[in-house]
Amino acid sequence: MIRPLLASLLMTLALSVAKAEEVLLERIVALVNEDVVLASELEAELASVTAELRQRDVQIPPDDELRRQVLERLVMQTLQMNVAERRGIRVDSATLDSTVRRIADRNNLSLTGLRDALSEQGIDMARFRKQMRRDIMLTRLRQEEMDERVDVTDQEIEQFLERNQDDTREYRLGQILISVPEAASAGAIDEAEDRARQVMERLSAGESFARVAAAESDARNALEGGDLGWRPATELPSVATDAIRDLEPGETTEPLRTPAGFQIYQLQETRDPDQRLIEQVNVRHILIETNEIVTDQDAQLRLESLRERLRQGASFADLARSNSDDPTTATQGGELGWLNPGSLPQGFQNALAELPIGELSQPFQTRAGWHLAEVQDRRQRDAGDQLAREEAAEAIRERKAADEVELWLRELREEAYIEIRLGNA
Repeated sequence: MIRPLLASLLMTLALSVAKAEEVLLERIVALVNEDVVLASELEAELASVTAELRQRDVQIPPDDELRRQVLERLVMQTLQMNVAERRGIRVDSATLDSTVRRIADRNNLSLTGLRDALSEQGIDMARFRKQMRRDIMLTRLRQEEMDERVDVTDQEIEQFLERNQDDTREYRLGQILISVPEAASAGAIDEAEDRARQVMERLSAGESFARVAAAESDARNALEGGDLGWRPATELPSVATDAIRDLEPGETTEPLRTPAGFQIYQLQETRDPDQRLIEQVNVRHILIETNEIVTDQDAQLRLESLRERLRQGASFADLARSNSDDPTTATQGGELGWLNPGSLPQGFQNALAELPIGELSQPFQTRAGWHLAEVQDRRQRDAGDQLAREEAAEAIRERKAADEVELWLRELREEAYIEIRLGNA
């Protein structure tokens, strides 16, 4: 009796394993190097994107076009996460908690209110935090990559200031990118140009720009309907600025050849911003560098210990002199002085963005290491020559980075092994 029963159980187990393997294989919609994208991930992202498009009042593309675009986004996210993990880019819990709190604050919600609002959209807090962690990691990765690939010279700044001294307009734009591979053949360029012309035909026939962008654009913002938001003329490629300048709201450019491929812009609105006052911050910090001996975790724990001592009344200047690895500021008690936040690394900007005067930040990371910072004061100042140069450098960097990011992402994709299995999902 036992042996037939055992045989029956083994047979059932074997069939269950085979069936589970079959289901697992059916659920794989893409192979990305050594990783996979599962149908469950695709369906979850599809639901999120569909909800976002509805919220933006963008007509949803046909299911096959939207599914293809969403899967492409997941493939590119997987490739970038692979690179981020290889480079050791991490997001600590304190940074993630701070990000979630800022999102809740911007929406005038408590953390409980944010959790309830997400739940109404079918998103639990664990999934939301996972998405936030991924987004922060990818942002840091792209910043690192662009820091290495994008350089701005004094000559470029001088030329920029001379060329744009009278152009203060800002444009709200939509974008469709038809990418062209690096060192593409004439045939590949012709094929991309044909795609761009087909896109123009759809737009000329009255199809909404946002819907066509969501279905056809190769840009990172495709699934946002191609929305670029407000952009100063100074941040756009010169070929785009020249083409947009004569448009009326609602009109589109012809396909424009840029380093990234063929780009089509739609002008939605223009505005002439008022003169701005720039807020400066007076900051001091303590830096702990990481190396073969001091790990990220060691640096965080050390700064958390210092933060607790400061909260109990210890002198910031004394602790900075005895602990900071920044040779320039340590002897000055960690004083960085008055700074324009835009000139700081992005991680520093994020940490200071909503930090009240006299409050200590949570430990945060930049390429220099781990920091603990305090805003001692804030002030407003008029834009002057120095600020104009800083803004010019940032505008040039943004302009270059916009194309360079697309080129880098294309390189990642071309060098990867990718197998799409949408038809079997």
